[in-house]
Amino acid sequence: MKKENEMEQELQERLALGRERIRQIPEEAETALAVEPQGEGRSPEAFARYFAETARILQRFLEESDFVAGGGLDGASLEELAERNRKLYEDVLPGFYEKSWANPRFAVSELGKEFGQMLSFLAAEERSLIASAYEQDVQSMAIRLELFLEIYQMFVCARQEEGGLPDPEQVRQTLYWFASDYSETMLEKNMRASFDWKEDFALRIIMDSDLSDLRYLYRFGEYISENELRMARYLNRLPEDQIRLMADTYTEGYRIGFAVTGKDISKKRSVNIRYFLGFERMVRFAVENFRRIGLEAVIYRAPQSILEGRKLGKNGYYGGIANRQFEYDHEYDQALFYDKRYVNHRLENYRNALEKVKELAAVHGGPAVIEGFGETPFEPEAKEENLRLNEEQQKLAVAFRTKAGALMNEYVKGEERSFTIIAFPVPEIGENFEEIFAGVMKLNTLDYRLYQGIQQKLIDALDQAGYVRIKGMGENRTDLRVALHPLQDPERETNFENCVADVNIPVGEVFTSPVLKGTDGKLHVTKVYLNGLKYLDLEIDFQDGRISDYACANFDDPEENRKFMAENVLFHHDTLPMGEFAIGTNTTAWVFASKYGIADKLPILIAEKMGPHFAVGDTCYSHEEELVTCNPDGKRLIAKDNEVSILRTQDPGKAYLNCHTDITIPYDELGEITAVREDGTQIPIIHNGRFVLPGCEELNRAFEEESV
Repeated sequence: MKKENEMEQELQERLALGRERIRQIPEEAETALAVEPQGEGRSPEAFARYFAETARILQRFLEESDFVAGGGLDGASLEELAERNRKLYEDVLPGFYEKSWANPRFAVSELGKEFGQMLSFLAAEERSLIASAYEQDVQSMAIRLELFLEIYQMFVCARQEEGGLPDPEQVRQTLYWFASDYSETMLEKNMRASFDWKEDFALRIIMDSDLSDLRYLYRFGEYISENELRMARYLNRLPEDQIRLMADTYTEGYRIGFAVTGKDISKKRSVNIRYFLGFERMVRFAVENFRRIGLEAVIYRAPQSILEGRKLGKNGYYGGIANRQFEYDHEYDQALFYDKRYVNHRLENYRNALEKVKELAAVHGGPAVIEGFGETPFEPEAKEENLRLNEEQQKLAVAFRTKAGALMNEYVKGEERSFTIIAFPVPEIGENFEEIFAGVMKLNTLDYRLYQGIQQKLIDALDQAGYVRIKGMGENRTDLRVALHPLQDPERETNFENCVADVNIPVGEVFTSPVLKGTDGKLHVTKVYLNGLKYLDLEIDFQDGRISDYACANFDDPEENRKFMAENVLFHHDTLPMGEFAIGTNTTAWVFASKYGIADKLPILIAEKMGPHFAVGDTCYSHEEELVTCNPDGKRLIAKDNEVSILRTQDPGKAYLNCHTDITIPYDELGEITAVREDGTQIPIIHNGRFVLPGCEELNRAFEEESV
């Protein structure tokens, strides 16, 4: 205890020193750093302005820390809290971002490419101080202030000693060692937050606040937009029985996920709740439900820092996105220092961090996710000033994901964990938000028994096939052949899982892991929304089940389109296999989306139920291949492996890709799905967007009702 107190005291002293020095910079920077232009894009006062203006932003974050520590959140009005929140994020908000130092384009235009990219990274990294201020995390605040001051001092010394600028490589090395030196500390902190339910910063806000007083939203230290406020207000108006139904559907799906796969949930002690702010009323009931089945809720913040693995996709709880372009611009900031030494060091720290929480990790059940959807689909602007991984770094990133995934599976075993995902619209979806929300509620609670019986008829037909033919219609150019596993004992075996509403809510789909050899052709979708990004005219060609070519039409430059897909669909792999083929049966969801014109805003969780979909990456049974899975009719699923995943028995590093992206062809772009037997005879499943297999007529009822 004495040692911990001494460490805390030292951190407090370091933070105090950093605060005082930051306070001095705005006044002294102009005289300390003004230099003559030294290259294209550099203005005499630019570096002085960078450090002075960024220091003022840091002061704002530190003042907010004092406000939180002094109990200011208790007495402030909703209007005051909203204004304080806006000012914290002001420099990256649309309208301000064009001249923000966190914008790589602006920073490069003012400071030159080398310094511009590095100092823009620094400005973005320092923004993680907001979360630290609210959590009163002294260490995280101290080390980030020290990084800024160290870089600033390098520029001051270069000006005083040489009358110029520091060596860019020395600046880069300083950033490198910051990321390397604090990797272990921050990973340990992250792992503790991931598995230890006693790390309850967010949980206490959710369970102890008066949720009818929306000031509670500002306690999280996240950006609070009108979306979060309107969502919380709306949920506060709903009757308690509706909130309970939402929570019960969510938590029961999680429980059933363990039951249907034969996993023992009684061995688990924790569940990770991931959600977006505004949903606290439902989450509170969910926490209580989980406790009744023996699980404590772990609720951690989505990563804010490069040290924590900050990503465009949010993994944890999160508020509004102040500016998606800002997040996209800094997606690959690690390119500044990403080399083999750093990757190996981080992997070593990753294992050490997991080892320190191994008892907690062993009893962790997996995530229960509440997704939001309805934001205006984001079409990023490609900027040459953004940092991007080079070819060698891309290979290192793939290797890191593979090894880190294997490590996580070693401590949180795939065959023992489960998950569930449910999605709801956000107010940004439009004027019909409340109608859409009510419609999604109905989708999430559809009668699974009806779908289960219909889907079994689909499976009985598909199990007769050697392959399935899928073709688009209209502007859709899809022409695919998907090979299926041969059934040795058709009376007891099946290729397709009958999926109703458990881990993936809402109901319904049938899915399989295809045989790669013989799976060939083109997948095309005119418009699709994947992992938070919009794609136009997405095309993927397959040869023997692996991606052989790909393209989209987001940008004028075809090469820029390939880079976009390489980064965000292939995740820097040279190729990916088709890990899943599925037929979505939720025609009600498709008609609902068409009625409100929201098909391009739906999350994949719902979109994948609205037509056939194809996943690139791992199979649906990653790390669960040996578990016995049976459909309700008692038949055992045999299609759990493909030619890539089977390598787990020889070389696990080549078996798992640690990604799985579903791409759906909507019914109105679907010409046919036909099951083809080994003798060449055919069983039509879907023709011109309608189910034609006998026994599936009920699925067309939604289309008929729409046309009335």
